[in-house]
Amino acid sequence: MKRDEIRIRDPFIFTHESEKMYYLFGTTDTTCWDGDGVGFDCYKSRDLINWEGPIPAFRSSEGFWATRNFWAPEVHSYKDRYYMFATFKADNMYRGTQILVSDYVSGPYKPLTDRPITPPDWECLDGTLHIDSDGHPWLVFCHEWTQVHNGAMYAMKLTEDLKKGAGRPVFLFNASEGPWVLPLKPHEQEYLSRLFPNYVTDGPYLHRMKKGTLAMLWSSYGTSGYAMGIALSENGDVSGPWIQEEVPLWKEDGGHGMIFHTFDRRLMLTFHSPNNSPDERAVFFEIFEEGDSLRLK
Repeated sequence: MKRDEIRIRDPFIFTHESEKMYYLFGTTDTTCWDGDGVGFDCYKSRDLINWEGPIPAFRSSEGFWATRNFWAPEVHSYKDRYYMFATFKADNMYRGTQILVSDYVSGPYKPLTDRPITPPDWECLDGTLHIDSDGHPWLVFCHEWTQVHNGAMYAMKLTEDLKKGAGRPVFLFNASEGPWVLPLKPHEQEYLSRLFPNYVTDGPYLHRMKKGTLAMLWSSYGTSGYAMGIALSENGDVSGPWIQEEVPLWKEDGGHGMIFHTFDRRLMLTFHSPNNSPDERAVFFEIFEEGDSLRLK
């Protein structure tokens, strides 16, 4: 398969060094918005051009708490196993990030615990793993705008086995702090209260710069629709303070990105574009560290 043959949202690349293989994960259910959740597929490639798949990475089974909105899986190597962080929802539970585990990068993945890792009474999504300079694991995630109107970004330290939080979530910033971010338009917030402006936080991903600065990619809506910006923690600490860049990294009809190294040690950015279903595709661009930030060519 070629890249443009794979319908996928929220793409995430795991670079498997020993196999010399790239694994592509993402939101792959065709019913991801309003139907029953099925699971996640992955694809593999040696050159980011020719892909094999789909490979079933996760399938919902009897007893799994979530029923719909299977979104944005990420896969991280941690303590000799592979962990998938993904968003799920059920009618009787708040949306949250569930951690799954496998002995193989392509799966099959099974739930690490019987419930989400995010706070049980918060609407949350898009949890990502961050390992701090002391080797401690953190979950960085969005407290969703559907509950708090002004979407928020939080970080929560995890226990070493990733099974629960090791402290209270730490507030990082609100969506409206992004100078490029606009509130949703009326037709984009249909059933929700319009008494307050609603600002979106989506898709955090953290990248440690060579100078030590911590960069966060995150997505929201700007002047040209879905877009992706950068926040910077100059002291390198996940708790910040976080400074928002004035203009988005990608400003039109694309977002929820992440950064990975190619086998020849180039930095590569992937995200989905366009943002409308069923046309979403993974796109790839080389990205560069420039001073204390990141820039496309």
